[in-house]
Amino acid sequence: MDSFIGIRFKKETAKRFQQFSRAHFKSHTEAMATMLDFFFYNEISPREKLGPTGRTIEANLKKRINAVIAIMRDMEKTQTKPTVAMIESLFQTEAPTKKPLILEKKYAEEKAKVRFQEKQNHNNEL
Repeated sequence: MDSFIGIRFKKETAKRFQQFSRAHFKSHTEAMATMLDFFFYNEISPREKLGPTGRTIEANLKKRINAVIAIMRDMEKTQTKPTVAMIESLFQTEAPTKKPLILEKKYAEEKAKVRFQEKQNHNNEL
């Protein structure tokens, strides 16, 4: 049987440790040994932070995703839609418009322009 030694802790800290130990381990000795091993093997200090929490990582990811969405929307507006419209206009076939034959001036009929015309609306409105 192993021998025990007494260590002095403040009452509040000892109670917190006992609650933690009962919830996760079989004995207080096993809890303390596991915590010490964790810090020793991972070569970290209990006072340093391990990094961002899940909430901060999630917030950062949401910001980046929103930025990517904004970039994609901008690309769609400025690049994709105009390019698609240009390509569609190239592939659209329209019936060629019939142009009138070009005639010499002496044979072409000229329409005289009417300079003055009666009002179509009799209410004195233009």
